[in-house]
Formats: sequence, C-alpha cells, structure tokens
Amino acid sequence: MRSRIILLLIIPFVILAAACQSGPPTMVVLVVTATPETAAETPTLAEVQAVESTAVLTPTPAFTETPAPTATTDPRPPVTTGQIQVAEQVFEHGRLFWIQPRQQIWVMFDDGQGSGQWSVYEDTFVDGEPESDPSIVPPPDRYQPTRGFGKLWRNNTDIQNRLGFAITPEFGYVSNYEYHPGGALDAQGVWQPGPGFHIMFSLYNEKFQFNETDGRWQKLQ
Repeated sequence: MRSRIILLLIIPFVILAAACQSGPPTMVVLVVTATPETAAETPTLAEVQAVESTAVLTPTPAFTETPAPTATTDPRPPVTTGQIQVAEQVFEHGRLFWIQPRQQIWVMFDDGQGSGQWSVYEDTFVDGEPESDPSIVPPPDRYQPTRGFGKLWRNNTDIQNRLGFAITPEFGYVSNYEYHPGGALDAQGVWQPGPGFHIMFSLYNEKFQFNETDGRWQKLQ
C-alpha cells in the first residue's frame, strides 16, 4: 500500500518536467505492477516453537493381528434322551426292570442305602413257555414273578435268594430315559468309547442312575 502512494506522488512531477523541456513532448509510460495488499509473512522461530509446544500428537496404534477363530468339535458322542417302554416289579430286597428297546432285564440288589449292585440279563422268555411255577407258594402279601421276570428268578438261585419275593405285581409304563456315553481321548486325539451311565425313572418317578463302570446303581435326589 505504501509503494502505491509513492508512485501516485511521483507521476505528476514526471509529467510536469517533461512539459517544461523544449522540443516535442515526450510521453512517458509507466507500467505499475500492483502490490498485493497483504503479503504472506514467514513465521518466526518463536512462533513455530510455540505451535509445536501446544500441538497434541496422537500416536499411531501398533498393528495387532487377531487370530482367526478356530472351530472346535466336541469328540464325545451326544447324550441319548427319549422315552422307553419298561416293566417294573419291586422285591423285598431290590427290583427288576424290563427294558423293551434292549430286550433286557436289569436286576437291582438293594443294599438299604439307596444304592447297590446292578446286573444285566437277556430276556429269554418266549410265549408258550411256563409263566410261573405252581409249586412255589409265596408268603401272604408277596408275589411270585411271572413270564420273563419269573423265568430269570426261578432259574437263577442267587437272584432268587438275594431279591426274595416280589412285594408288588409287575406293571408296565413309559419312562424318561438318558444314556450318557463314556470314553476318553487317546494319545492321537481320537475318542475311544468307554463305559457310560443310564438314567431311568420308576413308576413313582424315582430317579435311578445305572453305572456301567462299576456295575452299581444309585438313587438320585
């Protein structure tokens, strides 16, 4: 702005001086380049230091690789659940269960502590065979087992002596059932099946567990 004012003051004097000289007038052409009103100013060292001291630098986060999820598969066989047809008869010192899907008779010897030995026998009774032995007369309020239960009970004196006589008739119903397979992984990571356990219910909804590991049963709460 200051240089523009100086040029405006000089121009009249140049023109006047040219007019006073002898000879033809001389035209003076001045080419004036405009000066920007505002010139960019170079920041001082103090200003740069002041800006740097107040700047907040955000650190670039280090890259962390997230491992891809690894699919895991439980090698254990699933628990089998469902309902099965059973027959039950309560004895003086245990019970007999007939398991329809397996065609087996399960013998429960009761030790009086809500547990005991458990044995499994195939049901070999065939229709047309004798269902009972008329020569065996049970005490009052006791029953001789019949059909498959009776055949096993009469032919196995150990079962007969340990169970005693039946204290209820034989009755059939549908029970909830579970089988929990056992086993373990071998050194190669392959599942090797092993003994598991069964869960079954009595007619009065008593819950029993039958362990294949030690051949024992227990009443669950």
